Amino acid sequence: MAFDWSKFDRDVDLEALEEDVKEVEENGFGDFPEIPDGQYEVEVEKMELKESKKGDPMLTIWFKILEGELEGQRIFYNKVMQPQNDKAFGFQVHQNNEMLRALWDCEHDDVKFTGFQDYAELVLDIHEDIDGKFEYLLEKGTNKDGYDTHEIAEIFEVE
Repeated sequence: MAFDWSKFDRDVDLEALEEDVKEVEENGFGDFPEIPDGQYEVEVEKMELKESKKGDPMLTIWFKILEGELEGQRIFYNKVMQPQNDKAFGFQVHQNNEMLRALWDCEHDDVKFTGFQDYAELVLDIHEDIDGKFEYLLEKGTNKDGYDTHEIAEIFEVE
């Protein structure tokens, strides 16, 4: 027996959906255009530990571009951590630790993973400490597998 998909149709305004699809086809995906690889002066707008669509813990950082033709656009850093993946988990935590250290003026041991609850609080504490105080030169790139890379090239104190 086939699944009855019609129950979902009751919740869909097909005319509005058609307009939305047409808008995306003509103008791209809303307020989040593709950001080309390069260097951008940014500030950290949002930073938190959250759950990915697949249910894994993920560090997410929203960088807001401060200058140039893409001023006001966002670059998203989303690094998933998979504790069930013994081979990758350590590397994933290391990558996130390195990004947090690059954003925050701290000692190496000030950023470490001791559990997800503590890590979530650490991320919020770091964001509170840097918010409005620093801007960054962010180098956005793409690795050989097609994934975005993010590196803090320089830190600027906000005057």
